[in-house]
Amino acid sequence: MAKIWRETGFVENDPWIIETDEVKAEGEQKPLLPLADFIEKAEASNDVGLGVLIRPADDVRQLEPYLYRIEIIAVDFPAFSDGRAFSHASLLRDRLAYKNELRAVGDVLIDQVPLMLRCGVDSFAVSNATALKRLAEGRLPGIAVHYQPTARHAEPGEGYSWRRRSVPA
Repeated sequence: MAKIWRETGFVENDPWIIETDEVKAEGEQKPLLPLADFIEKAEASNDVGLGVLIRPADDVRQLEPYLYRIEIIAVDFPAFSDGRAFSHASLLRDRLAYKNELRAVGDVLIDQVPLMLRCGVDSFAVSNATALKRLAEGRLPGIAVHYQPTARHAEPGEGYSWRRRSVPA
């Protein structure tokens, strides 16, 4: 079972779940709908506060007409070597100006958390034992200097116009 982590610490009683054939949202729980199911529900209703799960092959641009109705978007990292969710997060934050919660789900490893934060991810469904331990201890690896701008603000670096320094959250 994954625990939800934010930079402020672990979150208790998070209502969002990814439904499967075995697991369905009950009571206070809310489903993270696959993209096709989300669009179908959004077209059939005026509901707000919805959650959507974006898989690697999905086109996040399909969410654009509905962004104001979405409370949370979960981007799926099915394997540490599949970086398409980084692109999804960047598109959502930078080009589509999505402002609500953006969550990483799937294979969330401690070494990738700082990179996910830089792309605009602000919550994480973590099940990896090493990542859970390091996050509980407050041992998050950092990226002090980087070259490209991202969703997260950075201060200009020293000496070169293209070098930037990470700003602590």
